[in-house]
Amino acid sequence: MNKSNRDLLLLTKYESSDAAAMQLELKFLNDLLYKVESLHHYCIVNEIIDINKYKIFMKPYQIHKITRERNMKPFVFIFNKN
Repeated sequence: MNKSNRDLLLLTKYESSDAAAMQLELKFLNDLLYKVESLHHYCIVNEIIDINKYKIFMKPYQIHKITRERNMKPFVFIFNKN
């Protein structure tokens, strides 16, 4: 994922007339989302259930390897641990 800016809708409780403060807040949010949405964090918060092998893969390197395969077999599911 590239670190370019994205369109964010920021709802605030207070009416702010300072555009520079709003831009700074959006920059911080963009940096935070870039770090949180990385592949490493994706592999930590998900697990793979393979019905064909009757296995559950929970280790990040295994999840990374399985999700990068071009031809995934049927009945291989990605589940969020949440």
